[in-house]
Amino acid sequence: MDERFYRSLFFYTTMQKLVYTEENLQVINRSFLYGDSVWVSFFVRNGNLIMAEESYFFLMASMRKMRLNIPLTYTLEFFQELFQREVLSKGIENGIIQLMAYRKQEDKPLPKSETAFYFEVEESGDILYIQGNIELDLIKEINVNANLLSNIRVHSAENIYAEIYAKENDLDDVILLNPNKKIARSIFGNLLFFQNNVIKIPKQTEGAYISPLMENFVTFVHKNKLAEIEEAEIIAFESQKAEEILRISDEKGIHTVSKIRNKTFENTRFSEMITQWKNSFN
Repeated sequence: MDERFYRSLFFYTTMQKLVYTEENLQVINRSFLYGDSVWVSFFVRNGNLIMAEESYFFLMASMRKMRLNIPLTYTLEFFQELFQREVLSKGIENGIIQLMAYRKQEDKPLPKSETAFYFEVEESGDILYIQGNIELDLIKEINVNANLLSNIRVHSAENIYAEIYAKENDLDDVILLNPNKKIARSIFGNLLFFQNNVIKIPKQTEGAYISPLMENFVTFVHKNKLAEIEEAEIIAFESQKAEEILRISDEKGIHTVSKIRNKTFENTRFSEMITQWKNSFN
């Protein structure tokens, strides 16, 4: 493998954390200066990469949308070998690899700027397991767009504002609306609303994230006829009508929503579906 892609590795104790950067890392780069980058998650479960192909194609699509140059070396096999050597062989059994591809800061014209990447992974529990319950609320001061770049993980001032708002109000996350006052997503992921054996998911055209993790789960539910799947435009009030709500985040994992304002939610059906989905990987 090309020696240019070998990177320096740093280890942190407690839960093992790896941070991996190119040897020729530029501290002053366009990601640092302008947020000129995309984030994509890869998933490690029981010492193996899962959904690697789905995550890889999402990475390629995200880079194309941001008009990043894609080196010919950035193949699926390249990333599989890289993660095998630098993550799995280091003893990471379960975790989410957060990979950022970014444009270097160079003298070249912007469209010709070279691409580099960085990733970090922190050991965690089983990523296909429900990590716990979270409390949400609606935020009205800001909204998120619904355009070509809304579906990928790029720099978002709205996310930063909303995350601070959530912390100040003792919330785990918030529901973000688009300019048409329809539910788009949360700060960290997508929201799935269960009612009367139907799972409603905000459309990507409404500002929802593209999520390999969620798409794999939804495909499993549909194929096994565990519930009907409906991509829909969802008004904020419908969150109060749902029987159960699930948040699937490529960054944070899977959580059930326990409370929105004064309304509490069950987690029975989603827990059953997640268990069956998880077992399908064994």
